[in-house]
Amino acid sequence: MAGYTELKREAYEANVALPKHGLINLTFGNASAIDRAKVVFAIKPSGVDYDALKPDDMVVVDLDGRVVEGRLNPSSDTPTHRRLFLAFPEIGGVVHTHSSHATAFAQAGIPIPIFGTTHADYFNGEVPVTRKMTPEEIASAYEWETGAVIVERLQGLDPADFPGVLVNRHAPFAWGPSVAKAVETAVAMECIAHMALMSLQLNPDLAPIEKPLLMKHFKRKHGPGAYYGQKAAG
Repeated sequence: MAGYTELKREAYEANVALPKHGLINLTFGNASAIDRAKVVFAIKPSGVDYDALKPDDMVVVDLDGRVVEGRLNPSSDTPTHRRLFLAFPEIGGVVHTHSSHATAFAQAGIPIPIFGTTHADYFNGEVPVTRKMTPEEIASAYEWETGAVIVERLQGLDPADFPGVLVNRHAPFAWGPSVAKAVETAVAMECIAHMALMSLQLNPDLAPIEKPLLMKHFKRKHGPGAYYGQKAAG
């Protein structure tokens, strides 16, 4: 259907960007883009090599989990994306990777500590990590429950202030107002995870960034007082 062409293209471009940024090994990971007006999202098909992907391969799914358009099976992580889209109505895209350094923190069940301004440009604090999933959650609707533990961890937090999370024993998820922005956040998460590990090697007792510096860097890019970058043409 022609009505989904742009949405599928947006999802396709986000998916093929992941290996280009070094965030993907094999076929791990996926990206999705949502059309809020049409109440559907496009996501990578399950197990298809990134080199073989085409825009028309993207699978369009509604928020009840039904395939609306697509000849392939959607990603096995589709229920997780659907859970996040339902919980966070302001987000326009979700990205899941197994990027090495961020995944190392996730496997260890440790938040990514915020040591510097690169991190503060994207997150208003440490990158949070979920609790471990219970055996019952793993045995039931595993992918949906993965989304549920993310939503649980984000309770009381603004998803715009914390645009990503580490799923304990698993890997990172990121989101944003668009799927392109979610890709950028996924890249940033891997970068800051790598730098955090190196910083801890240099100084195992390193304290988190000072609050005034954190707020300066976060607020100059986010919120009504943001002044970083160029103003959009009027």
